[in-house]
Amino acid sequence: MRIILSLIIAFCLPLSAQSSGNGSLAAKVNPGRAGVFVDGKYFGPAANFRVARTYSLPAGEHEVRLVDPRYQEFVTKVNIEAGKKLTLRQNLTPVALAKPPFGRLRTVSADKFAAVYVNEKYCGHADEFSNFAQGLLLNPGEYDVKIVPAAGTPVVAKVKIEADKVSIVR
Repeated sequence: MRIILSLIIAFCLPLSAQSSGNGSLAAKVNPGRAGVFVDGKYFGPAANFRVARTYSLPAGEHEVRLVDPRYQEFVTKVNIEAGKKLTLRQNLTPVALAKPPFGRLRTVSADKFAAVYVNEKYCGHADEFSNFAQGLLLNPGEYDVKIVPAAGTPVVAKVKIEADKVSIVR
């Protein structure tokens, strides 16, 4: 009896996934801190997408963007099939490093994976810049900073970065 029940479950699970019309996306991206955007929506850092954790997506074509300020942005189209997992593997290409002087931007957010944008460009997630030993190094100047949590209201601030000083956005 158990064998028959096991066989029924084994055959029905793939069918239920296919009938839902969803498949899943996993990502093995270097660097793991690169932001993953699917169809323009931020899903989190790539390290969250490793094999054990996947994200359900409707079957069909989707645009995936991998963004890290220290690397060239990568954009590709993927085709998600109902009931199947697609693993995206990509090594991003480094860009030239910025030159000093630098000031430091720190962010504080209840959502540690909230997306942080500087001048409308994704720079990482809030937890990467959240404590005294961390921060986003920026050249002196004025910047528009936006922290976008998965749920709740985004925080928007205009920040003046000064050399060798720390500015905090909460």
